[in-house]
Amino acid sequence: MQDVLVPTAVTPAHTTRRQRIAAGVRDSFSAGLGIFPLGIALGLLVLQAGLPGWLAPALSLAAFAGSLELLLVGMMATVTPLAAVALTVLVVNFRHVFYAFSFPLHLVKNRWAKAYAVYAMIDEAYAVNASLPESERSAARLLAMQISCQTYWVGGGLVGVAIGAALPAPIKGLEFALCALFTVLTLDAFRSRREIPSVLLAAASVTAALIVTPGVAMFTALLLFVALLLARHALTARRPVREADDA
Repeated sequence: MQDVLVPTAVTPAHTTRRQRIAAGVRDSFSAGLGIFPLGIALGLLVLQAGLPGWLAPALSLAAFAGSLELLLVGMMATVTPLAAVALTVLVVNFRHVFYAFSFPLHLVKNRWAKAYAVYAMIDEAYAVNASLPESERSAARLLAMQISCQTYWVGGGLVGVAIGAALPAPIKGLEFALCALFTVLTLDAFRSRREIPSVLLAAASVTAALIVTPGVAMFTALLLFVALLLARHALTARRPVREADDA
């Protein structure tokens, strides 16, 4: 009787470094569909605000954060005081503190690579990584995905500057591109995870923040959402213990 070979599942331990890098680049495609056009919007906004074109790639390298860069363009155009800029940066990017709790930085061993992983921990990279099974994550795949995302962003900004220089009139509504991208990422994460309780907690947090502190709604919503998630985790952790005691 002839032996039958059963194919085994491919895991990061059985893949080459080149395969993991290729997988990371493929992971970035879905986010890149939103990042690249948003980068174009940034380049266009820079020129429409009367700022030099080199500012688009400079911002994309110095402060790799899409929502913050779009805000900084308007602040720089209106010469906003430095204290207001610093407070805005803190409020807008404070959510990245919570990303670090579940972002797999432990996979990256090289200190320079880990520093880049922290620097490039943007919303899109977090959302894409969160949709991957734990067994398929690796440092090479993570870094390849992050580098690809930044390439889309910088490249989009350069294209936007080129387009803006050729257009005779400004384009309205470009600022909505960021909101549209976050909406798509949220829907994609929900489709892959089916975390209905988390979605409901997030909606409740945003609603409460808009009512109580509309001026700093994002900051309040993040803190409230984290508090609700911790409370939910505590409740779900106690439930198995109680069920074991009852049995």
